[in-house]
Amino acid sequence: MTTPTPSAPVRTRFAPSPTGFIHLGNIRSALYPWAFARANGGAFILRIEDTDEERSSQAAVDVILQSMDWLQLDFDEGPFFQMARMDRYREVVQQLLDAGLAYRCYMTPAELDALRERQMAAKLKPRYDGTWRPEPGKTLPPVPEGVRPVIRFKSPIGGSVVWDDKVKGRIEISNDELDDLIIARPPAEDLPIDAIGTPTYNFCVVVDDIDMRITHVIRGDDHVNNTPRQIHIFRALGKEPPVYAHLPTVLNEQGEKMSKRHGAKPVTQYRDDGFLADAVVNYLARLGWSHGDDEIFTRQQLIEWFDLDHLGRSAGQFDEAKLRWVNAQHIKMTADAQLAPLVAEQLASRALQAPPAPWLERAIALYKDRCSTTVELADWVAVHLSEPAVDAELRAQHLGDAIKPALAALAAKLADCDWEAAAINQAFKATLAEQGLKMPQLAIPVRVALCGRAQTPSVDAVLALFDRAEVIKRLQSV
Repeated sequence: MTTPTPSAPVRTRFAPSPTGFIHLGNIRSALYPWAFARANGGAFILRIEDTDEERSSQAAVDVILQSMDWLQLDFDEGPFFQMARMDRYREVVQQLLDAGLAYRCYMTPAELDALRERQMAAKLKPRYDGTWRPEPGKTLPPVPEGVRPVIRFKSPIGGSVVWDDKVKGRIEISNDELDDLIIARPPAEDLPIDAIGTPTYNFCVVVDDIDMRITHVIRGDDHVNNTPRQIHIFRALGKEPPVYAHLPTVLNEQGEKMSKRHGAKPVTQYRDDGFLADAVVNYLARLGWSHGDDEIFTRQQLIEWFDLDHLGRSAGQFDEAKLRWVNAQHIKMTADAQLAPLVAEQLASRALQAPPAPWLERAIALYKDRCSTTVELADWVAVHLSEPAVDAELRAQHLGDAIKPALAALAAKLADCDWEAAAINQAFKATLAEQGLKMPQLAIPVRVALCGRAQTPSVDAVLALFDRAEVIKRLQSV
């Protein structure tokens, strides 16, 4: 674990763009900074980067908040919205202009396109050539009438930008690879021509990280190319950049980058599909970080163990079968009373009224070792609440005329015995002796008649959960 100095408590952030639903690959970039902040007694900040006004939506913001709430990734500050901070960004752009660290560029998009075409034809890297960059002794072109300028940052010339990434190690980028970044778009037509237009993403991020005193930026490696420019802006503003940890991509089961286009599901779909929040946190944590060979751990153990030194360098590949296995282990670990309201929600989604808590908890205790989701738990409970449809093949195989006398004999004995597992077991044994059958020859037809399944936990324990009259009715109606 990293121990922060008293003067610089750990402050991390999750900064999603609300331009589509959030999936497991996205939410991992919230889990790690959350865990690091909690492990170090620091603060975790939520920032919504909503500058893409055309694609951003309140619905996407809602899903981000719902997903984090479900996974209990609680944030200490926020959510902050970038669109609400535009005046602050323009104020800082003006500071850079006043300091000679940024300048207005009047090259039109058409001129820039033509420049890039010439560079590519000459087999050069397409980039802005610094036409409007002021330098000592340089004469700038005349300001063209009517052209609304962008504002560019004066990127350092010569040398390189270097940082020690907590995942990727030392990264060094030559400054000659970086042209002068646009940090503000042209002003709108209804504003004065020398006004500052909408600041751009890479600039806003730096101002936010400075104002929010972010110490560690833990984010996807699709941001690596942004980092050199952001480091230069930090230093131009007199600040040292935070520690960076760029996480490898999460791949889907086909080995493609996880995305909506490639079949990724919203985080909230896993909630609805019966996964436990702690299990999803456990699974996601292991999809790019490790603590020895530990596969199953609690949320508290994650917080105690989490550090940046054991983040993996390779892409993690999502495996739903593994997630289901992890979820099954957490279901076994979770108290029946904690599972009961989750199973009740699943039953309600089927318009079934959950039984009283004591009964429901008994049922969960009996069935949970067989279940990988609360949906499967609800499937078991549901057979007690409404008669299941019996598959025709199962019916033909196990509920033919030959077994009906034995089922009737068992029903008669069950009508008079004490209604608990041991007495029910004795009723089975007496019926087997009378009918000359072995336990599977009677137990499997009983399971099919009552539960619509050939396999269940101990049949006497299953029957004890039913109402006696319901058991007799189902056996007699075969």
